[in-house]
Amino acid sequence: MTIQWYPGHMAKARREAVEKLKLIDVVIELIDARIPLSSRNPVIDEIAHGKPRLILLNKADLSDPVKTEKWITFFEKKGHAVLAIDAQRGKGIKKISEKVQLLAKPITDKMRAKGMNPRAVRALILGIPNVGKSTIINRLANKKIAKIGDKPGVTKAQQWIKVGKEMELLDTPGILWPKFEDEEVGYRLALTGAIKEEIFDFEQTTVFLLRYLSEEYPERLKERYKLDVIPDGVVELFDEIGKKRGCLISGGHIDYDRVSEIVFRDFRTGKMGTITLETP
Repeated sequence: MTIQWYPGHMAKARREAVEKLKLIDVVIELIDARIPLSSRNPVIDEIAHGKPRLILLNKADLSDPVKTEKWITFFEKKGHAVLAIDAQRGKGIKKISEKVQLLAKPITDKMRAKGMNPRAVRALILGIPNVGKSTIINRLANKKIAKIGDKPGVTKAQQWIKVGKEMELLDTPGILWPKFEDEEVGYRLALTGAIKEEIFDFEQTTVFLLRYLSEEYPERLKERYKLDVIPDGVVELFDEIGKKRGCLISGGHIDYDRVSEIVFRDFRTGKMGTITLETP
């Protein structure tokens, strides 16, 4: 199955971001800590080329802390500043402005050297849909400015937001890219909420999730679904979870649609514990 979703407003957002880049001092790239690579839009490297960048690993409360530390090291080695944050609860938010000021220091130092009072640092925040941009902006501004939604595509236009006296933040709509070369990227984006649920197959996406969890987090599966062992085959695993959860239809057969929905929602809401779906 190939998952694609690239509405017209995303193409427009990309063009507008490129146009505004000459006004920007620092680029803030927001990614999902559960899928740090899959939630990085390759287009952002093109848009942000030559600008200092701060990478925010949001939803760190839902990700595997051991793997999150590995991802922080991975991005730091590539020369980026990195923070793991939980925008929903406000953890790590105060450090964002500090990091941005530090990245913009060469620019403000030049202004002072010319006898000018440094203006507010201008930052551009970029990321895929539904990764928490609006929540972070509202936290930074300390008031409700950006619309918040649990569905991708809520932000449809750019807007400038003042963050104290030190920073001005340009919000942009979430931008996906026209084609996912790797099928697994589509599955990861679907599982974490970057793609509208109406356009992907729950059962196939859950098959991908269960295969991954069987290899990386078997104990989580056993604990959540009261399993003694993890079956070798994914169909058998569906069957065992279905029996434990009473997902039966006439004739005693397993209702695979219900099993898919249960497993999908358990992952999405964090009921399986902290999980990261890829490693560096």
